Amino acid sequence: MEYKVIGPEHYDNVIKHLRMTFFSDEPLNKAVKLCRPGEGHDELEKHCLNTLKDDISLMAVDASVDGGQIAGVILNGILRPGETEEALKSLVKSDDEKFVKILELIYRQILRADLFNCYHVDRIFDVRILSVDGRYRGQGVAKELVRRSELLAQTYRFRLLKADATGIFSQKILRTSGFEMASEQLYAKYKDKNDQLILPVEAPHLKLQLLIKRLRNCDNEDRHTDQREEE
Repeated sequence: MEYKVIGPEHYDNVIKHLRMTFFSDEPLNKAVKLCRPGEGHDELEKHCLNTLKDDISLMAVDASVDGGQIAGVILNGILRPGETEEALKSLVKSDDEKFVKILELIYRQILRADLFNCYHVDRIFDVRILSVDGRYRGQGVAKELVRRSELLAQTYRFRLLKADATGIFSQKILRTSGFEMASEQLYAKYKDKNDQLILPVEAPHLKLQLLIKRLRNCDNEDRHTDQREEE
């Protein structure tokens, strides 16, 4: 298995991979019946492409297949102060109610966690999408994509990683990779003003978890720098 940073030349194949996996399989997408396997979704694809342009996303490629087969991808973006607030406001421009329901939950959870103030950072390495082709699941591909993402975050001197884990499988992978829970929302308690479920997510997926991981090496380097400045 080869792991590489996703460049513009890979975008089309990455989107094709996501249409067959994440777009229909992800718990929130599935709950609202966002699309069927193989179908595209304009707003979700735009969201993915905007993330890819940050140039910190990775893919796993099975080089034994002629031409290379994408086994999995992890789409990472850079989150800065104020961006989530603006993204939440912009949802009023969308006429896709299903997509709005998903992003509204995620954005409100991010704002509730108040990560920038809590962790005193000015940017966050944001793990947004983790997807593995069904033929490669159970082989450690997802965990390796997370591990390599953390190494990339260290290279670019990020101090905090964040992930919106919507399902039990991504939550397990991230927790075993050292992520900790910053906040969570039970789907069974996420209801509208009429006491109706907004997102009827199927078991075993019970909650959205906002997970974070502090990069201690960066923290140590920052402390050493502060000490040198004081001296």
